[in-house]
Amino acid sequence: MKMFVATAVAAVAFATTAHAFDGPELYDGEQSLYDQAAEQGMVVSFDTGPTWANWAAQFKAFKERYPEVEMVYNDLGSAATVVALEKSKNRPQADTAYYFAGSALDAADKDVVAPFEPVNFEKLPEPFKAADGKWFTIHTLNVAFLVNKNLVDDVPQSWADLADPKYKNSIVYLDPRSTGQGQVVVFAAALGNGGTMDNVQPGIDYLKKLHDSGNVLRTVGTTPYAQFLKGEIPIYVGYENDGLKAKYKDGMGDAVEVVIPEEASAAAPYAISLVKDGPNPAAGKLWLNFIMSDEGQARFADGYVRPSVPGVELPAEVAEMMPAAPQLQPLDVAKAKAMKSKIDSAWQKAVLGQ
Repeated sequence: MKMFVATAVAAVAFATTAHAFDGPELYDGEQSLYDQAAEQGMVVSFDTGPTWANWAAQFKAFKERYPEVEMVYNDLGSAATVVALEKSKNRPQADTAYYFAGSALDAADKDVVAPFEPVNFEKLPEPFKAADGKWFTIHTLNVAFLVNKNLVDDVPQSWADLADPKYKNSIVYLDPRSTGQGQVVVFAAALGNGGTMDNVQPGIDYLKKLHDSGNVLRTVGTTPYAQFLKGEIPIYVGYENDGLKAKYKDGMGDAVEVVIPEEASAAAPYAISLVKDGPNPAAGKLWLNFIMSDEGQARFADGYVRPSVPGVELPAEVAEMMPAAPQLQPLDVAKAKAMKSKIDSAWQKAVLGQ
């Protein structure tokens, strides 16, 4: 059925004498690429669920600019996406694949993605891309303090502040042994306390200090976002986008303050790839260029995630919601992946005494 739909759409596109969009090209060669994509007729985008990272708005804007290219997508999850790509390696179904950058490394290792350097590729920090273009970061999730001001009188602005005894039984964060976000929190704590990607011990020591002082209410194995919305958590050390959603979308309003700790924090990369031997390569490239353009990058910020390309100008209302945070440092996922077992054992020993 999918093959029939693709053939029918492509036939309609081929019969059209000209493919055009409004306004000037976003980049050199956009019109030629659109002509090729229109003849293919569709782009299949794996793991871009419409409720995540503003993908629904990206789909709508893409379709408005390129009406002769249909958008097909699913929502698999990062690890499952790599599994799906590997299973269909001999006859790929997807044109692009989106995932946490750690899964992008797995996809590259399994040789299921292809080199491609989209618009703005050269502007990305080195940890945010594969040198050969087999994956590249499109947005980040950043460790922040999500503070319920109904429960906390004095909002902490730094890791040093958070260690104050007045925050006793106030802090919740995710267990690094079982969650990716928990691992990123360890790196953020390390960066904010004199450590580096290669030396996370200052982060482990800092978290032990929080536990020993009684400031940590609990660690959890799944996201406590619902509990935060219900007013059950004073301070959630988690991802910035959850705090912004709580503030601007899910009803907490001014009761929540989102703080990027002033010393330093970690920016976790979410990446995308062109699938090797995908059925619609021109359409896949058109889609990747679109979301990596300045306009596409700014659209991610509307979904409460930060663009990966430095210097992208955001609309005034979005910039106010998501002010510049130069203390954010890009997470090197290759190093993070290599250090996971070390972090697991060091955290368990320091915090749990096991």
